[in-house]
Amino acid sequence: MALQGPIPVTFNQVFPAGCYAVGEVEPVRDFDASSSGREVQARDKQSGELVWQIAVMDADPTAKASQKTVAVKVISALRPVPPAAMSGLPFTPVEFDGMTVQPYVNQQGRLAYSIKAREMRAPRPATRHATTSREDAA
Repeated sequence: MALQGPIPVTFNQVFPAGCYAVGEVEPVRDFDASSSGREVQARDKQSGELVWQIAVMDADPTAKASQKTVAVKVISALRPVPPAAMSGLPFTPVEFDGMTVQPYVNQQGRLAYSIKAREMRAPRPATRHATTSREDAA
């Protein structure tokens, strides 16, 4: 099969309704290299850079409750900084660039996905698409 390893995806494919940061950026522990009293941070197998993760809530109102909050792993030499909180919102809107998903079978024997990104940032303002209506042409 031609598909091997992480599958490139866009933010809008994974979170079409957007998402919100609901946790702090934390280092991902390398369970194989860590020992009692000595924690080692995981490194990305492809790039060798450090792996961080942040919990995000999917803004899709049709998502199942059990799938609402997911961890996104961010590959970065430095701890990623979430966007500034927005006034009046309980959670911070966030977007990711350079995303991949990797399917795997979890401990319950079900298909799950590991979501990785190269960058975390504030959402870009929505852009108005060009229209061809008569009202716009006038």
